[in-house]
Amino acid sequence: MPDKKPILMLGLPKGSLEESTRSLFAKAGWKITSNSRSYRPTINDPELDGRFVRAQEVSRYVEHGFFDCGLTGLDWIRENGSDVVEVCDLVYSRASTLKSRWVLCVAEDSPVRKPEDLAGKRVATELLQTVKRYFASRNIPVDVEFSWGATEVKVPDLVDAIVDITETGSSLRANKLRIVDTLLETNTKLIANKRSWADPVKRKKIETIALLVQGALEAESKVGLKMNAPRKAISAIIAAVPSLRDPTISPLNNPDWVALETIIDESVVREILPQLKALGAEGIVEYPLNKVVY
Repeated sequence: MPDKKPILMLGLPKGSLEESTRSLFAKAGWKITSNSRSYRPTINDPELDGRFVRAQEVSRYVEHGFFDCGLTGLDWIRENGSDVVEVCDLVYSRASTLKSRWVLCVAEDSPVRKPEDLAGKRVATELLQTVKRYFASRNIPVDVEFSWGATEVKVPDLVDAIVDITETGSSLRANKLRIVDTLLETNTKLIANKRSWADPVKRKKIETIALLVQGALEAESKVGLKMNAPRKAISAIIAAVPSLRDPTISPLNNPDWVALETIIDESVVREILPQLKALGAEGIVEYPLNKVVY
């Protein structure tokens, strides 16, 4: 049979999000492989083709139609003013599953306490247009310059303030910076070209990607839990287990016992295992999940 022609051209983020994106797609069922110098990955799905480009550029190429869909941050969609379909949120990053923030920062000992105090001053950032719009909307005259990186080290010797992205604030604190204001909260999004979204075949494939990638992301914080339990303790065990849905309960050969299986947040397992044991549960098994689809 002839090879299938790809249905979608997928834009993948090169750089800090690259490895976490590969890992997420692998859990969703798509293996994306390429060498470190290649921008043309191989995907184990004949209906998908793709390219790695910088996250800053993905939304422009999606809007213009080179990519049918892609992954990039809300920040770069807004920065580029891209007219695209925002299919779904995917809250993940290089280091965590927290949303990130673009924040206005000054040196710890700076007299600046509010944005207005920066009138006539210089601000450096990679998010150039967004920062210009921020100050213009407040009628604060500042000189906003583009930063090519290492933005944190430019205060106070080279500029008076910066606007930079942070998840936890640890890097800012390490560089003795203080947050004055938050401009934008951002996270990764799956976006689509409007013409591609209007095509029923392409839209179905994009929605499949969204479903499975969201399921893989949801599974990262959850585990499966199964056990044998005394039938008389079922009500107490169900009350103790904060599951997504009612647990699955199956009879065993011994009519006084049942098998119980459920999905819970991984963070609570250490708290409830002793409770389950105390309630008479036996053979308790915790196992990892690849996808959780609601």
